Amino acid sequence: MKVFVTGHQGYIGTHLVELLKRGGHEVTGCDIGLFRGAEWEALPVADRELTKDVRRVAQEDLEGHDCVMHLAAISNDPMGDLDPEVTYGINRDASIRLAKLARDAGVERFLFSGSCSVYGKGEKPDLSEGDPLNPLTAYATSKIDTEREVSKLADASFSPAFLRNATAYGHSPMLRIDLVVNNLLASALAYGEIRIMSDGSPWRPLIHCRDIARAFVAFMEAPREVIHDRAVNIGGNAENYQVRDVADLVQELIPEASITYTGEVGTDPRDYRVNFDLLSDLLPDFRLEYTLARGMQELHQAMTEHRFGRKDFEGDQFIRLRWLQNHPDRLAG
Repeated sequence: MKVFVTGHQGYIGTHLVELLKRGGHEVTGCDIGLFRGAEWEALPVADRELTKDVRRVAQEDLEGHDCVMHLAAISNDPMGDLDPEVTYGINRDASIRLAKLARDAGVERFLFSGSCSVYGKGEKPDLSEGDPLNPLTAYATSKIDTEREVSKLADASFSPAFLRNATAYGHSPMLRIDLVVNNLLASALAYGEIRIMSDGSPWRPLIHCRDIARAFVAFMEAPREVIHDRAVNIGGNAENYQVRDVADLVQELIPEASITYTGEVGTDPRDYRVNFDLLSDLLPDFRLEYTLARGMQELHQAMTEHRFGRKDFEGDQFIRLRWLQNHPDRLAG
């Protein structure tokens, strides 16, 4: 198949390009290079590299493709709150525009990278796709708005689906440490302290970034009727953890590191456990390759080999918010 991937040089996109090419697919990668220079390992190269802001993609760029996988976004809550209007412009408005262009270009399948953060502070445990959405940030709201508007475009020739990804973690050539698992492990390596900014009680559904990429491939290859116009939680029921549980696993890897509760954010309102039964029902052959323990072991080994330390933790290379603050020109529309 011929696949158009936005954000292909990002944390998840680098895995996706490699998986698609390994599967024999032809990949067009579209990326503005927002985090160019932040990679810590060589990035896989798409068959065609399009350096273009997703807000500027044209219909002719999409023609001839079988599937669009849309990952490009301001990619977490703190970055989204840096400038909500920019977040809505990129995450919502540009995404809806891209879906319309894809439909008009004859692309049959459109896969949108959503987020379980749409559940916000969960009203009950084990939230499923039909439960109320409770967004707490511009980032989460932008994901909900996009789902609702792109869903209206679904018809007999255009099939969108919405992957509500659990919180990502794990090794990637485009490493990030502004994600809870990666951050706690990085803190332990940098300071000998596992620094928890909340009280450690909030729940998070977690998934390795490569498993998110694998889910995109599975959705592309699934029969149309299985995934058509569906929003699906992406993760595993056994992979819901409290933040303090993550800290305990970090301490198993780095026994000399102490656990410190800094209290910087007080009680974190983002507290949700998620149910992933629908994913198993729709795609029974899809299984996560990574447990949290395995993914953390892999990342710990990579960070040790790279001699990750305090300078890395305090710099901007692996913290997306700092990188954007230091390169504001790259977001100019």
